[in-house]
Amino acid sequence: MAEHAAGPLGAARVAARRPEHDPASIRAALAQVAELAALLITDDSIRAEPVPDIAASLELLDVPGSALEAPALAELTVALAAMRVTASDLKRIDTTHHAPRTASIRVDPPPRELETKLVQSIAPDGSVLDSASKDLARARQQVREARKRVMDRLGAILGGLDATERAPDAAVTVRGGRYVIPIRSTARARVGGIVHDESATRSTVFVEPPEIIELGNELRAAESAELREVLRVLRELTDLLRPQRATIAAAWEMCIAFDDLCARARYAVEVNGFVPEIGGHLTIRGGRHPLLLGEGRSMLRPYSSDLVIPFDLDLHPDEFTILVSGPNTGGKTVLIKAVGLLALLAQSGIVPPIGPHSSLPVFTAVFADIGDRQSIAASLSTFSAHVAVLRSILDGAGPGSLVLLDEIGSGTDPAEGGALAAATLKTLTRRRAITLATTHLGALKQLAAETVGIVNASLQFDAETLTPTYRLLKGVPGRSYGLAIARRLGISSDVLAEAERAVPDAERTLDRLLASVETRGREVDARAAELDTRAAQLEAERQNLANLAALEAELRAREKALDKDARDRARAYLLEARKTVEAALAQARAAVDEATAKEARRMVEEAIEKTGGEAVGRFGGSTDLNVGDRVKTGQGKVGVVRELRSDGRVVVEVGAIRLVIAPELLERVDQTAKPPNRPTAQ
Repeated sequence: MAEHAAGPLGAARVAARRPEHDPASIRAALAQVAELAALLITDDSIRAEPVPDIAASLELLDVPGSALEAPALAELTVALAAMRVTASDLKRIDTTHHAPRTASIRVDPPPRELETKLVQSIAPDGSVLDSASKDLARARQQVREARKRVMDRLGAILGGLDATERAPDAAVTVRGGRYVIPIRSTARARVGGIVHDESATRSTVFVEPPEIIELGNELRAAESAELREVLRVLRELTDLLRPQRATIAAAWEMCIAFDDLCARARYAVEVNGFVPEIGGHLTIRGGRHPLLLGEGRSMLRPYSSDLVIPFDLDLHPDEFTILVSGPNTGGKTVLIKAVGLLALLAQSGIVPPIGPHSSLPVFTAVFADIGDRQSIAASLSTFSAHVAVLRSILDGAGPGSLVLLDEIGSGTDPAEGGALAAATLKTLTRRRAITLATTHLGALKQLAAETVGIVNASLQFDAETLTPTYRLLKGVPGRSYGLAIARRLGISSDVLAEAERAVPDAERTLDRLLASVETRGREVDARAAELDTRAAQLEAERQNLANLAALEAELRAREKALDKDARDRARAYLLEARKTVEAALAQARAAVDEATAKEARRMVEEAIEKTGGEAVGRFGGSTDLNVGDRVKTGQGKVGVVRELRSDGRVVVEVGAIRLVIAPELLERVDQTAKPPNRPTAQ
């Protein structure tokens, strides 16, 4: 899990997690992980920033007058940048995704000016930059100039020597912090100066010529001035950081905590884990051993569900002990280890690889006796070692304890071992300690029928292939399959026959009963699978019918909407036509001469011609009209049919106006009604 951390401090924080015992704290930690895990599914860009270890620097900042070294300041520069980015990311997460639990670890970072000042002063490699101060830049320039004078003068002196006086491949070098040239020891008297070193054979000496001594002193003085300015800069930067020590420490902790949280959230996503209910009964749905998931990831692909078979385990309120029996290599030990690890992961604030609707108690203590603890040095046999562990378990286990016992009662005479195992399990059950035990002892299989709170369980085994399926069956003790496995591995039949005769009748009867139960169980499972398949098919058919019904309803609704729209549009056309015709009629009534009246009649006919075609079939009028019939137009005007034209339209006389109208736009009126008065043309 620590591999998911961005930096070593986050990884160390994950590795250092320990189980909590307060249910509220556990729930809060798991809820925080679940919130961020849900965000990672949709936004994989969320990343923690690795942060260096600045614990020593923080301690030194507490010492007045102290000064941090340049490499420590370089680490602080990286840390300040990580603090700024982390605080910004957490704020963005809360603003964009509304993740209050994740954002709760955010604190304000130190002022940006600190990071800016450090970046200007300290290089990433831990050296002090010339830009740290003007005096430092000036001092280093003086050092460079003084060094150049020394190098130039030494080069000239070396070039002026004879080949017999110079050492082979002679070049200016440094000895004891002073610049020197290598010469043969025979030329020492002629060259003079101070000897700072000599070769192993003493044939070559490294001298500082007399004329260089003063230049060397000037160089040393310039270097000392540079060093003093570097120390002053370091002290100044340290004094700048010291008042912000608490803020820096809090922001550093924020970065580590966020790295730890991101690692746990990514683990939860990759193992497809779900947050269990904390404080309930032991109920595990789809549980998987975390280490098997890790092996599956390395062997095939990340956390392949094809490689690890999940298990379901449900303890009722009155059940405290599960006794798992069955053949070797069936997965019994892996099962009880998985239960212990899943519980401890959850109490450590890590979402375990379990399915939804799971619940886990809060265990105040976990005891385990798994594996062979024999010790030659301690003079402990296998059985003695197990008994020693059992003693410590019985001394401390009680309500709120989880006890894991592998192969309880083994390592000694089966009768005595079984008796001790039965007494131990009964005692733990009476104390209400949750106990998971594995065994091969047949006598213990009847314990569940005799003791309230103890229940049998087994891991399913294929009797035909003699291979485990690793599926947990609660309430059914497991068969050992020892003789069947021996037969498959080639043990002679006469030996097997004698062995079978030696098996007690009660054991054979129990084995036949268990075989019958297993067969019946497989039949029930097959029937249940068949029913599940049929139920899924029926559900699919029901969903298809529901989809068709919804589609039909949608089509009917669309049809109604289209019809309503067409009616509304037709009504709008008719209203517009009515306005146009009424305007033309009003102009006709107001006509003062024959020419104006004709023009008005033409306008009326054009208006009706223009709008009538748009509304044909919408008025619902009569088509079987005769000359002389009294009719009403769509505008409510009553007239008399004067002519049936060959194009299907009719001529209607309305007052002094003759109209050419489609019969669909006319409605026959009562012929006995009194005709309207003919208006007098003005």
